[in-house]
Parts: sequence; C-alpha cells; structure tokens
Amino acid sequence: MKAVGVRELKKALKEHSREELMEMCLQLSKYKKENKELLTYILFESAHEEGYIESVKEEIDDGFDAITTRTFYYIKKSVRKILRMVKKFIRYSKNKETEITLLLHFCEKLLEVKPSIKKNTMLTNLYLRERTSIEKKIEKLHEDLQLDFHNMLEDLTEKEPNF
Repeated sequence: MKAVGVRELKKALKEHSREELMEMCLQLSKYKKENKELLTYILFESAHEEGYIESVKEEIDDGFDAITTRTFYYIKKSVRKILRMVKKFIRYSKNKETEITLLLHFCEKLLEVKPSIKKNTMLTNLYLRERTSIEKKIEKLHEDLQLDFHNMLEDLTEKEPNF
C-alpha cells in the first residue's frame, strides 16, 4: 500500500466527524510508541514548553548516567542512541529555541563523559558536528535570543578540551 500525500489526507480528514477523528487518533496511538509520544506532547506538554524541556533534559541525563564506560564501543553506541532520542523529541516540538536548548544540553553532557571524548575521533566529530549545527540554528533566531544562545555556546566552548 502506498501512502498518500498530506494534502489528500487533510481533505479526507475534513470529511469525518469529531468522534471519528478521535477514534482514528486513538487507533494510531495503539500501534506505535512514537505516535503515542507525539499525541502526549500535543495534548499535554505543548502548552508548557519549559516543563517539556526539563523532562527531556532529565531523560538525557538519565541516558548519560546509564552509559557503560568500559569501552568506547559502548559509549559510542549509547551516545548515538541518546542523540536519536533527542532529535525525536525535537521533532515533536518544532520550536527552534527548544531545539537549541536540548542540543546544547546534549553537548554539555557529552563533554562530561569519562573517559574524555577527546580520545575518540568518532565522538569528537559527533560533538563538533552538533556544535556547528547549533551555531547555524542560532543564526536563524531573533537577535535577542541569538545573544543569549551565543553566550551559552561560549560557555560550552570553554568547557571543551583542546581538540
């Protein structure tokens, strides 16, 4: 079965009643965890973006706390998993400020990993790639927000080891 475009979906959804739409949303939430998470964000957390950011930061912290630091293989695997999770939560929000805040927090936690990411090329490159991404995203924001985020990025840069 081939999926139809967003335009066709929008037209088809307009033809259904409120009860039918509610039933469709519930049916979507039954089959995939991501659908349920997105629905939870839309219904409960989108109005409280600060609380959402804090809860995602806690999940990031928990992810980094759970990393097995015996070998860089496990560290890399765990860090990539955490980054996928962060990007998923960023997609839910679609808010650029939230995106930058969460990526800054991720990079900050990545710098705190022991042994240092400086000793592993892949982790160093991942960090530098995310930092570059943050810089580009900051440039697209309002000037006042740019200044705040630039200061946060400078604080992060001061913490990083000499790559």
